[in-house]
Parts: sequence; C-alpha cells; structure tokens
Amino acid sequence: MSTEFPVVYDELRALAGSYFRGRAAGHTLQPTALVNEVFIKLQGSSDVPGDRDHFFAVAATAMRQILIDHARRKNAGKRGGDQKRVTLTDRREANGDTGEPLDLIELDDALQELERANAMQAKIVELRFFGGLTIPEVAKAVGSSVRTVERNWRFARAWLKQRLA
Repeated sequence: MSTEFPVVYDELRALAGSYFRGRAAGHTLQPTALVNEVFIKLQGSSDVPGDRDHFFAVAATAMRQILIDHARRKNAGKRGGDQKRVTLTDRREANGDTGEPLDLIELDDALQELERANAMQAKIVELRFFGGLTIPEVAKAVGSSVRTVERNWRFARAWLKQRLA
C-alpha cells in the first residue's frame, strides 16, 4: 500500500472534506486530522485489506468511530440541550437525502439500533454514508449482489429517515 498511499490519502482527504462542508461553526475536527486519525487507527491493525473497496470499507468504519468519539467528547454534558449539530449536508445530498443538518450521535444510535435488527443494512449505510462507496463497490465489499444491496439500501434509508424524524 505504500506506493498507493498518496492516492488513497487524497481520496480519503476528499471524502473527509465533504463531511465538513457547511458544518456548524466552532467544530474543531478538520478533514486532514480525521484522515490522519484513520491512518493511525489502521496502522496497527492486522486486518487492513489490500484491495481498494475493502480498504475503504475498513476506513469507513474507522471514520465513523472517530467522528462519533469526537462528537461525544465535544458534547459531553450537553446531550439534548445546548448540543451543536454537525452537518453532513454534502454526504446526505449525494446519497439522496434532504441535506438537513444531522446529529452524528443520533445517527450512530440509530445505526446501532439498525445493526441489532439487520447488520447487513447497517453495514451498507456505513459504507455508503461514511465510506462514500457506490452501490457496486458496497456489493463487492460485503460479498453480495448489487440488487440485494440496492434493496437493503432503500429499506435502510427509509428506516433511518423515520427513526431520525
């Protein structure tokens, strides 16, 4: 992966940058810091795959964990009242959502609930939303057909829309 590092880094940096466009003022985590934390987290891991789709699947999980941990630390003691919302407008619009501001902690809670009901659907949301993978890339990463991923993606989006409303 060392020869591909600049390309992968640039792709992850662009993905992370899309998370923070239009974000709430005062948010301290920057795209470069997020990508650096992902690489640090993955550096010691023995399960980092060599193929692109699987790498981005693992990176998506790491990004989700880092973003949620950061949001939880930042909002410690503020849950519910004076909580600042982190907007992920561009990611949501790219995935067909409304572009309304989204609370990462609320999203993570919903994804954990979805995971208990249907782990495959939760993984698809994570890969699409946090990993920026296309439907065919998700299908390859999870070892499923494109049609199955499309069906699960539609259901998971509808479930999340209802849960987060």
